[in-house]
This record gives sequence, C-alpha cells and structure tokens, in this order.
Amino acid sequence: MIKVSHESPIALLEKSLEYNDYQYCLVHLMEEQPEYAEWFLEKYKAMRPDGEILLDNSIFELGHSFDPQKYIDWIRKINPNYYIVPDVLEDAEGTMESWETFTSDYIGRPECMRIGAVQGKTWSEISECYKFMSDKADYIAISFDFSYYQITANGKTKLEKFTYGRQHLIERLVQEGLWNFKKPHHLLGASLAREFAYYPGKYNIRSIDTSNPVVAGLLGYRYNGDHGLNHKPSQLLADLIAAKPDEDQVEDIVYNTKMFKHIVNRYV
Repeated sequence: MIKVSHESPIALLEKSLEYNDYQYCLVHLMEEQPEYAEWFLEKYKAMRPDGEILLDNSIFELGHSFDPQKYIDWIRKINPNYYIVPDVLEDAEGTMESWETFTSDYIGRPECMRIGAVQGKTWSEISECYKFMSDKADYIAISFDFSYYQITANGKTKLEKFTYGRQHLIERLVQEGLWNFKKPHHLLGASLAREFAYYPGKYNIRSIDTSNPVVAGLLGYRYNGDHGLNHKPSQLLADLIAAKPDEDQVEDIVYNTKMFKHIVNRYV
C-alpha cells in the first residue's frame, strides 16, 4: 500500500489524523504560524507517539529552498522521520551541489531518512540527478511539475501532460535500467488524481503527498470516485493554512480524501 498525506489547514490538523497515513510538514510555516509549529512539536507527538513526519524544505511554496541553517534548526527541533534535503528547482547541477553542501554541514541521525529530490530540465539532466540521488539519498523524490513533461508527454492539456509526464519519466528510468528498486520513492505533489491509479504494484513507490483533495474541498469541489477532478485548483494550501472550514467544507474534504485513496488503491 502507498502511504498518502494531504497537507491541511491548522484547524484540520487533528482531523487529518483520520485521513493521513503520515504527516507532511512545510518548514516555512513552522516560522510563520506558531500554532502550526506547536501542533507538530507538541500535540501531534502526544497524540501519535509513533506517528511519522516528513519535513519539506518548502521549495514549491517559496520558489527556493528554505534557509539551510534555519532548516537544520527545525530538523533538530521536529526530529522528523524523513526530510527533503534542499534542492534547486529544475537545476540538476545546483541540486547535486546543494546536497553535497547540506549533507556536509549536517550529518543528522541515522534513523532519519534523507530524501533526495530529483531535478533537471532535460532527460540528460534529470537522469543524471536521479543516478546521483540513487547513490546518495536514503529515499528518492520525483516532482509532478517538471517543464520536461510538457515536451515529452501525451495529453491535450497542460494538466494531462503533467499527469502522464511523470508516468512516462518513471517508465523510461525503468526501461533504461536506472530505476533503483532497492530504495523507496516519494511522489511530490499532484496534477490530476487519476495519475495515482497507475503506480500501485508496479514500482517501489512508498509515499505520496498532495493537498489537492483538501484544497478542492475548501473551494466546494467534490471528487469523482473514478478519477478525482478534471481541473486543478490554483490556490496553494499554504495560502489557506489559516482557513476555518465549515461543516460542508469538512464533509467535502473528508469525502475527497477518501476518494483519493480509492483511486490510489483501486487495483491493489
């Protein structure tokens, strides 16, 4: 089974324990939102002593990785099970250099797994970065929104190309003998939920994160149980972190997260 986590507003963090297999935490919100930090540092650990936390460097939300030294401080405070080493958007060389610098400055606990996010703009860059992370990282992450997908993938729309582009990339890594079947993989974000019906049982993908079902519910959209939505809300969950959902919104969110898991595990 693939583990799933949906980033949620502060008001729903406790509720999210019902629909999340682990907690996905954005580091920049730890500094911006004291209540968010308190929940992860104190409340979550008290409610779920054995619960898992994956700490993200917030590159998608900020456009760049969170300040490395501050990030190290938060890793030490949160003591996550997994954390994404600082990377550089679509820059393979910059990402590999960032990995070397960060992991030299911070050794960390051996039981805390370092996630290496693959980056690049071309097949040559992406495959080179993948090989690097395959060798160095404990856990390998692949994003949903490479510009590379828009060039290589089938699909009538930008969203469909993102959806099928990651599938195509993974297939090519497998076909060319580069895919590491010995290390777990994480899929960062989502374009369309239908993508995730493709993976179970095929590859060693251990986890997924996406706020898509939650943001959709906050905006009043309900998933179709077979494929989710045909569009992707443009709002970022980080911009809705202080939202106070009403009963109808909570109902839609719970329904959407249930349907998302149905899509992911339909053929398991």
